[in-house]
Amino acid sequence: MPKAKLVILIAGAFLTLQAQAVNLLQLYQEALVNDAVYSSARANLSAGQEASVQGRANLLPLIGISGTYQHAQRDNVPDIKSRGYTLSLSQPLLDVAAWQTYEQSKLSVAASEAAFAIVQQDLILRVAQAYFDVLAAQDTLTALLVQKDAISEQLASAKRNFEVGTATITDTHEAQARYDLVIAQEFGAQNDLAIKRTALQQIIGKAPAELAILRKGVELSAPEPAQINTWVSSAEEQNYVVLQQKLALEIAKREITRNRAGHYPTVDLVASRSDSNQRNSAISSLNSGTGPTSAIGLQWNIPLFSGFAVTSRVRQAIALEDKSRSDLESARRFAAQNAQQAYLGVTSGLAQVKALQAAEVSSRSALESNRLGYQVGVRINIDVLNAQQQLFITQRDLSKARYDTLMNSLRLKSAAGSLREQDLVQINTLLIQP
Repeated sequence: MPKAKLVILIAGAFLTLQAQAVNLLQLYQEALVNDAVYSSARANLSAGQEASVQGRANLLPLIGISGTYQHAQRDNVPDIKSRGYTLSLSQPLLDVAAWQTYEQSKLSVAASEAAFAIVQQDLILRVAQAYFDVLAAQDTLTALLVQKDAISEQLASAKRNFEVGTATITDTHEAQARYDLVIAQEFGAQNDLAIKRTALQQIIGKAPAELAILRKGVELSAPEPAQINTWVSSAEEQNYVVLQQKLALEIAKREITRNRAGHYPTVDLVASRSDSNQRNSAISSLNSGTGPTSAIGLQWNIPLFSGFAVTSRVRQAIALEDKSRSDLESARRFAAQNAQQAYLGVTSGLAQVKALQAAEVSSRSALESNRLGYQVGVRINIDVLNAQQQLFITQRDLSKARYDTLMNSLRLKSAAGSLREQDLVQINTLLIQP
């Protein structure tokens, strides 16, 4: 008997673990592994980090070896065999264009890292948005089911009152109309929930399990610091899109110098060692060749005229620098706008949540009063139905306001360039098992 009890307890514990709802942080960790957009960005980062290696290669020695082997044979002419090799080394000493290419490659790596950071923040926002969209759809469906039960009771009550003659058929028709309407809304809510779960599945790569829900009556915190100008200033300087455009502008500036280097001389250190040998088969003892030869020296080149191509490329690079500068200003303005909108979204959302919490209490009291008034005959059926619908709308709007406020807090940090996984950890503490 004790063994049987132990087996039951173990099985019960296993089923409890299996039924455990997943939370926001767990889904984010799954998305890090399975999201195709994030995986693509990670591969793109690995590719971008090779730019500095390739740029540095133009400043390092170029070493090569080449060789020849030739067997010549003609009619009435003895065979002649020749072979030789050349080992060469070239080390740039003065090459402005190569140096600017190297500097650009380092900036390109930093730009790749900024682009990856943008995708990282975007993944946090996409996972959180999809998660809260599912919770909002669930809240809507749950509220509709509760409302359907309440209307069903009201419909049954109206029918009973009509049968005993204390109410008109109008009450029954009104309740039936509301019941039919909520049935249609229920189908729509079920479809919306399925769509929202599919959107979440696209990110994590599999059908999501049951989700942990937001704790009832949770208190949401205001932005820290509480000054909008601080967030806007941070967005204008630290937003990753802004950083990316800053790097693009610096690359464009160096591109001008690199193209101007088409007019500058280049100096290389060159060294070589070669040897050749020729043998006549008719006279096996006859070999000829120059013998091993070593050489070292400087090689310089001064461009004089290239058909105005260099001048044209410089003008083109200057125009592209102007474009990059305008793109940077546009990115700054857009980041500042996003920070302002998100900050106002958080502050107004907090006020809205507080107001809707009070409205929920009032709507619940109004529903109870109307139900009591209907029972004693001072209220009609439509009053009760309207009070029920008002409570449902208030509850739906309250849950959505909470989710929107949380999302705006994440968007605010994203605009300021400070959004991290730790922010999801903090929100995750607000979730509980359903």
